Amino acid sequence: MQITGNHQMARIVRHNDESVREGYIRNGGKEVKLFTSALTAFQCNNRIVMAQRKHLDDFLRGRIIGRLECGRTQLEVSEELGIAQSVISRLWQRFQDDGNVSRCYSTGRPRVTTPNEDRYLAVTAKRNRRSTASDLSRQLSSATGTTVSRQTVYRRLGHIGLYARRPVRCVPLTATHCRLRLAWSREHALWTPQQWSCVMFSDESRFSLQSDFRRTFIWRAPGTRYHQENTIERHRYGGAGWLVWGGIILGSRTDLHVQSVTMTGHIYRDVILEQHVRLFRGAMGAEFLFMDDNARPHRA
Repeated sequence: MQITGNHQMARIVRHNDESVREGYIRNGGKEVKLFTSALTAFQCNNRIVMAQRKHLDDFLRGRIIGRLECGRTQLEVSEELGIAQSVISRLWQRFQDDGNVSRCYSTGRPRVTTPNEDRYLAVTAKRNRRSTASDLSRQLSSATGTTVSRQTVYRRLGHIGLYARRPVRCVPLTATHCRLRLAWSREHALWTPQQWSCVMFSDESRFSLQSDFRRTFIWRAPGTRYHQENTIERHRYGGAGWLVWGGIILGSRTDLHVQSVTMTGHIYRDVILEQHVRLFRGAMGAEFLFMDDNARPHRA
């Protein structure tokens, strides 16, 4: 380290972090021992710099205020304790303003919403699970006058376990469908593999050629994916598409039938039953049982 004094450069040799034991000043090519006052000033300045890197505890703050109340000057206290005079000045000013010198611990940015407003967001999201974060923000602003961002809405609902997720799509079933399916399952619960080997199950799936981004989200909690309020019944798909039909039987299956037109009663009879199902029925005989769903073309 170097300090400037009397227009000459002084080299200070420091042996540890607390004090400087030896100091020299270069004069005419020779090293002359530095005078004691300059060395003492450097030691004080060094302690001041080191003290600025850490916070003052309450005990040290009390010592500073006690010395100032006894009539000591801020400069004297600064040199004695090795603390910057600006720190002591701010501490003394704060003590004169509110009488408190304890360190204030900040908890971060204050919350924009109150607990009642948080509950309002939760109740509104549960009543209308398809409402977006922007919708909830506008409803909160109109009801309470508090303006929050979309991210704030996400955080508040996330604290109570509500997250934006895609709903489950399912085929709607009426009470009659459920009753008949349950009755059929109970009647055949004790069937043997030999009996099931004569039953063919069939179904068809429609693949839409138009994009479905499924951008509709709902607010739901983890573990409630298949709850009734979190499902959307959908069985109609608009636009062009391809229909794929297939049948399975124990140990075998039919070929896949693909068509681009809508399934009608005539196509189901002339193509599906005549060209695919009839072959299995002729091979198995009178014990053959064909199962399909209750779609209108199948019953026409």
